[in-house]
Amino acid sequence: MHRLMAKSQIFTCSACGASHSKWSGRCDACGEWNSIVEEAPLSTGPGKKALGGLKGRQVPLLELNTPEAPPPRSQSGLDELDRVLGGGLVPASATLVGGDPGIGKSTLLLQAAARFAGAGLSCIYVSGEEASAQVRMRAQRLGLGDAAVRLAAETNLRDILTTLDTERPDLVIIDSIQTMWTDTVEAAPGSVSQVRSAAHELVTFAKRRGCSVILVGHVTKEGQIAGPRVVEHMVDTVLYFEGERGHQFRILRAVKNRFGPADEIGVFEMTGGGLTEVANPSALFLSDREARAPGAVVFSGIEGTRPVLVEFQALVAPSPTPQARRTVVGWDSSRLAMILAVLEARCGIPFVGLDVYLNVAGGMRVSEPAADLAVAAALLSAREDAALPSDMVVFGEISLSGALRPVSQTENRLKEAQKLGFSQAALPDRSSGSAPTGFGTRPVKDLATFVGEMFGAG
Repeated sequence: MHRLMAKSQIFTCSACGASHSKWSGRCDACGEWNSIVEEAPLSTGPGKKALGGLKGRQVPLLELNTPEAPPPRSQSGLDELDRVLGGGLVPASATLVGGDPGIGKSTLLLQAAARFAGAGLSCIYVSGEEASAQVRMRAQRLGLGDAAVRLAAETNLRDILTTLDTERPDLVIIDSIQTMWTDTVEAAPGSVSQVRSAAHELVTFAKRRGCSVILVGHVTKEGQIAGPRVVEHMVDTVLYFEGERGHQFRILRAVKNRFGPADEIGVFEMTGGGLTEVANPSALFLSDREARAPGAVVFSGIEGTRPVLVEFQALVAPSPTPQARRTVVGWDSSRLAMILAVLEARCGIPFVGLDVYLNVAGGMRVSEPAADLAVAAALLSAREDAALPSDMVVFGEISLSGALRPVSQTENRLKEAQKLGFSQAALPDRSSGSAPTGFGTRPVKDLATFVGEMFGAG
């Protein structure tokens, strides 16, 4: 009597990629409703006779004969894009680009494809969302109608890979990975299994044929790339294209890069003729800054390897409701709560009954802890209605004890500030690096000392 084996079923959340043993209406991992779908297994495992091993294929690390020089890169001519990629496009690499709808992903990649084609690379742009005529119209609007880029409108992955295997291009742009589908997976296009399978096939093709592949990915309402997180692990580089609809500039940020530094940014400005590079983003972020205003403090930050100056704006007002509001744009709201608690516990400055609004001017997003002192200065300036000197920049990390911790690349921060006309800085007293000639510094030991020197006794 044969023993019947039950078919294993896997249910996967299409929003976060979490696996479940059975179907349910709500995902326990991300809380999304009606997002769990049944995922068909890709294939069955091999039998015992087909199992192999790595015996005889292992090579000692020291015996590997590999060149010490970095891999050759292809420059696009867009300095901001090449900076984020780590110096250029690496052959046989896979890059994933995500961003909000309408932010300019297709525009950026079409301009990049035209630049790479002008540099001698063979480029194919595959669109699964638009017809070739639509992409051609965009290229003409951008002044790229004569670019040597081949266009295709297709979603069948088997047909795409067959064409690529015949053409052997140097660069392939897939717009987007969520529209691709393969007939080996029984699922709708855009589902977790389809996205994972399509990404795996394209990344494998890139490594096998030495072709660079750029994938465009949709994002969820939280701003994360839609689909399984394993896709971000497959590729070599993950880029996010960010920006606020109300501002003209866009930021291309690297969150993963196997061939260069992560957290590097490139700044572009959206114009009628497409995206143009911004060589000095600090001047752009400070272009509309008032000369001297309470609650406004300039922070000298580091994004990747680049120093960037941005302005923190704070507003403190009596709350009309028993529950005071804490509104933050461009910074971490939980870190704001920590700064308010340190100001009250270590400096005796309460914010009870006061609404607090904090904004990073220009739509920039700041994540490094070195902005703590600038945020505290902006809050105190708004609360006391006392403006800081207009030629001062502020940076430093605040600990829970109220002490100020030094931050990295102090010298680069001060040089960038001096380049834009600032002449003094408030910073932690144990900061390393020398200040430029003619630039004044105010070393501060702790937050209470800073409050006393800038705003009088707390």
